[in-house]
Amino acid sequence: MPSPTLARICLCDFRPFTLLDFEPTAGRNFIVGSNALGKTSLLEAVCLLLRLQSQRTTAPRECVRFGAARFGLDGSWGEARLRVTFDDNGRKAFLNDTAVTVREYLAVAKVAWMSNSDRELISGSGSLRRRFLDFLGVQIFPAYGEHLRAYEKALRSRNALLRDGRSWREIAAFNTPLATAGDALRDARIRLVELLAPHVQQSYSDIARSDEPVAIVYRPAHSGSLAETLESTRERDTRAGVTTIGPHRDELDILLREHPAASFASEGQQRSFAVALKLAQAACIRQNTGAPPIYLIDDVFGELDTARRENFLAALPRDAQMLITTTSLAWRSNESDGTIFRLQADGCIEKTR
Repeated sequence: MPSPTLARICLCDFRPFTLLDFEPTAGRNFIVGSNALGKTSLLEAVCLLLRLQSQRTTAPRECVRFGAARFGLDGSWGEARLRVTFDDNGRKAFLNDTAVTVREYLAVAKVAWMSNSDRELISGSGSLRRRFLDFLGVQIFPAYGEHLRAYEKALRSRNALLRDGRSWREIAAFNTPLATAGDALRDARIRLVELLAPHVQQSYSDIARSDEPVAIVYRPAHSGSLAETLESTRERDTRAGVTTIGPHRDELDILLREHPAASFASEGQQRSFAVALKLAQAACIRQNTGAPPIYLIDDVFGELDTARRENFLAALPRDAQMLITTTSLAWRSNESDGTIFRLQADGCIEKTR
């Protein structure tokens, strides 16, 4: 039986769109348009509808169209109807017109997101690489999201007390919830990297057509029990006014020939590595859930040379649904591959072939 796909999405007062209805096909969908028309916003809306998460911002308010009070997203994933709204009272999500838990909602659809900013996974801050792992973790490990939210909540509370110079007794009250969630999060991330590693090597070989060894290595900020570590860093945390140890300080090392790719790899190698990381993420979702995610691919082709573009397209699975944005299709060698939609300056989208 074919995997469920996104059959329809409607955007209301989301980013530049007052109202937009889009009905993609089950295969490859090319969304063509000039810059600044909202192609990325359309993919962002799909990601937010399916995963309750934007890949561009952590503040949903930024997604509300200028001058509007709220946004709404409504769509169909297979037989399921999904709906998300945001206003001054916060975000609300509905599955088949019923309010459900976040875990129930997120169990419906899986997403792989790729964009031309992915190179920052190689050269950017560690927070980007941790978010990369977290985006995968919540999609393949049922309890990952709960661990992540519990850790972030305890961390915010503990840091607030540290900044305010409160007593250690008050601060230490958050050590247990922080450590419990933190140890679970670290262990889950270690497992994620074990699952990802072989896919990363294969994907890099497919994109770069090279057998040079690449690797990802998870480097936790602490070993052993986080509860014990928090006690040992008491004075340091008090002086710094923040929690200085824990999964929020973990790192994912990106290595090419056992050297840091950020400083050792060429520009082309870094781009290939970034694409390989995202392809590996998608392959890992498929391997652990039994179905391919929907691929949201935002304008990556301008970052790749001709050979890598062709290698990238060849590496994408034929049976997965894809929404691919681009300013031009002149680079395509197979013009019959996929459905083409054109996004107009007036915010309308029309199927051209």
